[in-house]
Amino acid sequence: MPDKRSAAGRDRPRHGGNIYGLAAELGIAHRKVLDFSASVNPLGISKKVKAELRKALKYLPAYPDPDCTALRRQLSKKTGVPDKNIMCGNGSTELIYLIARAIKPVRALIAVPTFSEYERALSVNGVKEITFFPIEERDNFELNIEGFIRGMRDADIAFLCNPNSPTGGVLSRDAVLSIVKHAGQCNCYLVVDEAFVDFAAQESISSEVCNNPGLMVLRSLTKFYALSGLRLGAMFFHDDVSAALAANKEPWSVNSLSQRAGVAALCDKAYETETFKYLRREKAYIEKMLRRHEISFYPSKINFYLTRDERAPVLYEELRKRGIVLRDCSNFNGLNDNYLRIAVKSHRENALLFKNIASILRKNNHVLPK
Repeated sequence: MPDKRSAAGRDRPRHGGNIYGLAAELGIAHRKVLDFSASVNPLGISKKVKAELRKALKYLPAYPDPDCTALRRQLSKKTGVPDKNIMCGNGSTELIYLIARAIKPVRALIAVPTFSEYERALSVNGVKEITFFPIEERDNFELNIEGFIRGMRDADIAFLCNPNSPTGGVLSRDAVLSIVKHAGQCNCYLVVDEAFVDFAAQESISSEVCNNPGLMVLRSLTKFYALSGLRLGAMFFHDDVSAALAANKEPWSVNSLSQRAGVAALCDKAYETETFKYLRREKAYIEKMLRRHEISFYPSKINFYLTRDERAPVLYEELRKRGIVLRDCSNFNGLNDNYLRIAVKSHRENALLFKNIASILRKNNHVLPK
């Protein structure tokens, strides 16, 4: 059953990727922290993006294009959405807050466990009633679509992450479109966060926004293209919400380097091909090693795994002491400290992770399977 509660009073750590805090705690350089808590492309920044960034440095004295014209055109070319129906932001997180500010909903629905910023954006913008619709472990963390659709009848706005973080589940395009259809019928805005959809591009529904007035689709250029430090996201929307979004948008939130990097990244087809080739190999290795150490994990078509194991708290703390950080999922709604999220990284890093896991399990007298 959906869980209704006030959004107030929830103040806890929300994200992975804070290598700086751990580096300070251990007294080491942050570059020496091995970060499996942030799920970004293991190939790192593409050569084309690096070259474009070097060329773009000379333009830094000028203000960035406030309309992100070139980037929106490139996104339009990639998705088929007219550039007038695209907005870019300082990561998709800025756009989540923009939606809450512009739409001004009263009642919201969120499928959980998921990205915590939906709840926080709603809360800081005055939304008092948030319903949390559980994605159940007993269903292998697959969304009960019919239940979620029923939940939208009592909401002004609903948030759905697809592919979902931290579970790694991916709804088919047809399944999401069925949710979009019902959202329109009950006059509920639907926000579909496709931050990881580049890893499963065939399931994207961004091209459908012009046909659905209440649909807004978020995309991130920081996950697939490893541009997390530049902060770059995009939103696709119908004409009906264009004016409200524009009226609440801060100017110049996307800097010049981010805009140029985004255009270069979207044009790099070789990088895209190599990414999928690399991920297939490394995901097979990670799954083999998880099974070898008898660590349960959930199916994932993207670049991370949600794992469940009673030894997780020990592994998490002992790995941190060694400068290796996983994503502790105990602060996700519906999960606890037996759950960890592990990003797919380079083979050297992946091998080092499991070498340390084996060492920790032996040290703590856990029997390793042969």
